[in-house]
Amino acid sequence: MFESLTEKLELTFKRLRGQGKINEKNIDDALHDVRLALLEADVHITVVRSFLDTVKKKALGQEVLLSLTPEQQFIKIVRDELIELLGGEYKEFDLKTAPPAVIMLVGLQGSGKTTTVAKLARHLKKDKKRSPYLVPADIYRPAAIEQLQILGRELELPVHDSNANDSPVTICQQALDAARKRFCDVLLIDTAGRLHIDDELMQELNAIKSAVKPHQILFVADSMTGQDAVNQAMGFDGKLGLTGIILTKLDGDARGGAALSVRQMVGKPILFTGVGEKLEALDIFYPDRLASRILGMGDVLSLIDKVQQNVEQKEAEKLQKAFLKQQFTLEEFQTQLQQIKRMGSMGSLLEMIPGGKKLASQVDADKAEVELKRVDAIINSMTRQERRDPSLLNGSRRKRIADGSGTTVTDVNRLMKQFMEMKKMMQQVGKMGGMRSLFGKMPNPFQ
Repeated sequence: MFESLTEKLELTFKRLRGQGKINEKNIDDALHDVRLALLEADVHITVVRSFLDTVKKKALGQEVLLSLTPEQQFIKIVRDELIELLGGEYKEFDLKTAPPAVIMLVGLQGSGKTTTVAKLARHLKKDKKRSPYLVPADIYRPAAIEQLQILGRELELPVHDSNANDSPVTICQQALDAARKRFCDVLLIDTAGRLHIDDELMQELNAIKSAVKPHQILFVADSMTGQDAVNQAMGFDGKLGLTGIILTKLDGDARGGAALSVRQMVGKPILFTGVGEKLEALDIFYPDRLASRILGMGDVLSLIDKVQQNVEQKEAEKLQKAFLKQQFTLEEFQTQLQQIKRMGSMGSLLEMIPGGKKLASQVDADKAEVELKRVDAIINSMTRQERRDPSLLNGSRRKRIADGSGTTVTDVNRLMKQFMEMKKMMQQVGKMGGMRSLFGKMPNPFQ
């Protein structure tokens, strides 16, 4: 995420090292580099100018702590202004209205509206304890209705039985009545998109807006389109009056132009970001956390959130007891791997650790994902007795396991070596009664 921008900003900060103090000359040099970095990241020129003017005024005004070095001073100012650029305070998703709260998602084709409707529904059901009712109102794109119905079944949520022969307005009106009868407290509408903004699309969306009086109108933007996403959001806001923005595909955005421009240019908050294809890959947007990630400082709070959301408390307690009793088996090892997979890609997790962005660039994320699946397949090919007592794994058993998992005996042997290293480390941690010795000793499972 934002790899090129982060690298260029880090080079800029390094040039300030060794300077005795901040002065106009070294600030101008640094700002020149920052300007180029932002423009190359496809940030809107208006945003770039405003950002640089504010940073320069604060830097020359010495609005910083005297104990900081010039490099630290400049980083602090840039971080503070990035937070403001991204929206300042975290904006909570407002659902305070008489139920059902009607949420209308709009955007162009290919931005990921339908998947985002399902992701938002999952978030509202799991984290907000809401009862969403999903409405497929795109009667033009082939299989759009069926796609949302499939996603709804996966989430075990009701989906309106839309008829493609009805008008989108009729579908939404009928869906609102159905949601009330079912006592659903949120109505999520998946609207049609186009390849570009046109009058016909806007007339249809305004007709839906007039018919169901949405509490929120959220624009779904593909962050990888940069300034195009910003221009689209401005166009939709002018015609419909948006209340918020969801940026999709943020995990694949190496530049960051949309994220850094859309809040200031459109004047509407970014509420959520899509960070993957899975239905759980929707993050609440925190400006301060993203600013830290852009500057290579990591995002420990989001990592903690992911752990809390994806690691089952009972499993965590079971693992802890196994560590303390020094009974770490392949079953516990597999549980650890499954919990890691639920939290997201290896690259995205590493980026949340301070200084981990460089490590993430050195790790082949695709290879890591494949290796996790291979390890899972090998352990699944063992009997329950073998998983609990790996000492049983002689040559013939290892050959059977390799054949059953579609791997080689070498793969099985490598896994067992990694497991024994992990078990030895866990025994040391258990003897010490804490986790202090854990970091720095963990074997790399991708070597």
